[in-house]
Amino acid sequence: MSKDLISNIIKEVTKHVIGMEEIAKLMVVSLLSEGHILIEGSPGIGKTTLAKVFSKTIGGSFVRIQMTPDLLPADILGTPYYDQAKGLWKLRKGPIFANVILVDELNRATPKTQAALLEAMQEKQVSIEGKTFQLPRPFLVIATQVPYGGEGTYPLTDVQVDRFAFKISLNYPDKEEEKLIISRIDELELPKAKTVINPQEISSLIDEVRKVRVSEAIKEYIVNLVNTIRKSKEVYAGPSPRASIWLYKASRALAYIEGREYVIPDDVKRLVRPVMSHRVKLRVEYEAEEVTAEDVIKRALEEVEVPKA
Repeated sequence: MSKDLISNIIKEVTKHVIGMEEIAKLMVVSLLSEGHILIEGSPGIGKTTLAKVFSKTIGGSFVRIQMTPDLLPADILGTPYYDQAKGLWKLRKGPIFANVILVDELNRATPKTQAALLEAMQEKQVSIEGKTFQLPRPFLVIATQVPYGGEGTYPLTDVQVDRFAFKISLNYPDKEEEKLIISRIDELELPKAKTVINPQEISSLIDEVRKVRVSEAIKEYIVNLVNTIRKSKEVYAGPSPRASIWLYKASRALAYIEGREYVIPDDVKRLVRPVMSHRVKLRVEYEAEEVTAEDVIKRALEEVEVPKA
């Protein structure tokens, strides 16, 4: 039953977004491991559409926040107001109080507004006028951003980027996929994705994922990969322990999606790039030589001994 629910999510997303089955699966991993996801890519390649379709598919309350330079933290978190009829102060909750939040063009908001959102993501709660309010479960933020350096953007700090469990970089579709997109554009422009799961079912799946077994050998493999990347000569700021934690959590979720009660090395391998790529900062001299974080990650995967299943 659980596997059918997960399969239905992926099928429904890929029905409306072409060429993104692996990305849809990673988004399910993000949902089941309770991590947030950052999607980066050029304008017009489907970032917002992907997030909206996924949000519709998994049900619950959904909001879309279009980030702009004039957006204030209170516009996201909420603000107190005085109810004259009842003579009481009340809270007008902001859009952060939803199960799924699509934050469009995150790096167009000012650093102050970015910080307010990212703090809520980390703590799963917000503080307004000295009172703490819990956010709903499940709570998933899907943020998109234009590539760094775009006009009118405020790049996230390394600490802020680290709050995202996963990062996906969307590229242009290949020739055949693009032909299929233009052939089906009339139906794709008006996606009618069905809701195939509800928040209660998602919460139940999240609890099930936590029961997936991770052997000591797999834990050692995760830590060795992170440390090898961290100690690479090209890296000046490597992945923090948060990277190890998310690789561990995500591997459990992927194993569960694949119908297993235990994690295997291939689960870890498939998730290293989306977990690590935004956490690896290279020295300037190596960036000039066009070395990328992907190159460092690839070498680590080749060097670190893989445990026997």
